[in-house]
Amino acid sequence: MFWDNLAVALNFFIEIAVELIVLFIGITFLVGLIQEYVPEETIKKALGGRHKILGSVLGAGFGALTPFCSCSTIPLLLGMLNAGVSFAAAMAFLFASPLLNPVIISLFIVLMGWRIAALYFAVTFVAAVAIALLLDALGFAARVKSVAAVRSCCDCQQGTDTRSRIQRSAEFAFDLFRQLVPYLLVGAGIGAFIHGFVPTELISRIAGPGNPLAVPIAAIIGIPIYIRAETMIPIGMALIEKGMSVGAVLALVIGGAGASIPELTLLSAIFEKKLLAAFVLTILCIAVAAGYLANLLVL
Repeated sequence: MFWDNLAVALNFFIEIAVELIVLFIGITFLVGLIQEYVPEETIKKALGGRHKILGSVLGAGFGALTPFCSCSTIPLLLGMLNAGVSFAAAMAFLFASPLLNPVIISLFIVLMGWRIAALYFAVTFVAAVAIALLLDALGFAARVKSVAAVRSCCDCQQGTDTRSRIQRSAEFAFDLFRQLVPYLLVGAGIGAFIHGFVPTELISRIAGPGNPLAVPIAAIIGIPIYIRAETMIPIGMALIEKGMSVGAVLALVIGGAGASIPELTLLSAIFEKKLLAAFVLTILCIAVAAGYLANLLVL
């Protein structure tokens, strides 16, 4: 039994590590290309410029249109911050991107119906905008660490031909990857251990409908599990069939998709502890609120 679980964990680790590495480098490379071809002022204007409310709404909207997992949003987040996008707009994107992408919305329509999907979208979108603005107002922008993989103005002026731009984008991607790969691998390892050794039955029993705290428990459990949208349809159906409430499953998805261990380990290289804690608390609050509202809606 132990060796079977270990094999499952190792397979999961290899699969997730390879997937995250490829996604991270690929998306970081694309961010580098965007920075090469799109002026910083254009990005700022596209996300509302100095208008933080408009920027936050647009940031959340942009996040809702990007089919990225939680870890894949980090390179884009860095690109936004480096381009001078407001902290509120960048945070709204960070909250919304892994939670509101078309894959997850489609998932909820198939799994739970359009009413739950609409509720999920509305709660998450509003929360992403409101909490991003709140964190900005509370001064959390000062809690963002500086990351070395940022181009200087001199670098941007060197060679404007396609080959030079591609080369600089590749260097940018691998430079940033070298800084953050330890965090990525640690997170993948923790997620693999829990995936291999924590049985689904235990989760279902702890977060079952007979427990009034099932929704917050499910939200907390979702974070270390690292649930991906592609795997959530059969898992969610199985958990509901075992008696887990719709709200608890919803909270589980939000916790796993919005604040996975790999994402948190990556963010710990960018955010100071207070901002990281505020981020986790935000995801948990969104998960719990959406979960309880979903339970009320299906009564």
